[in-house]
Amino acid sequence: MRPEAILETALYARDLVAAKGFYGDVLGLSVIAEVAGRHVFFRVGAGVLLVFDPAATEVPSHNPALPVPVHGARGPGHVCFAASREEIAVWRARLAAAGVAAEAEFDWPNGARSLYVRDPAGNSVEFAEPRLWAES
Repeated sequence: MRPEAILETALYARDLVAAKGFYGDVLGLSVIAEVAGRHVFFRVGAGVLLVFDPAATEVPSHNPALPVPVHGARGPGHVCFAASREEIAVWRARLAAAGVAAEAEFDWPNGARSLYVRDPAGNSVEFAEPRLWAES
């Protein structure tokens, strides 16, 4: 037995309002849960993108019904959204119109296209063709 999918992934941002603006308004992801000063969670297809304030997730839970262990990270993280080559072109234009500069855009040795930008917290956000990780 082995895991077959990632259910959720987490990024960390001190300014959750800016993160909500980027992931919600610019990328169009739906907010599914939010606690001011702690986190904002977004639906991404069948999965979830969790964005936490790193300082808040270092505080132990005092809710015995939800004993989530402390966690967190400092510094830029990375997330990659699946997109076709055509969708990447649309994302490039949409992001540019929102004032988000492309950091890099190129084809990998296997021919898959990637576009990289930064979110307001400095996290690396990639849009890539799924064949980037296709099994041989």
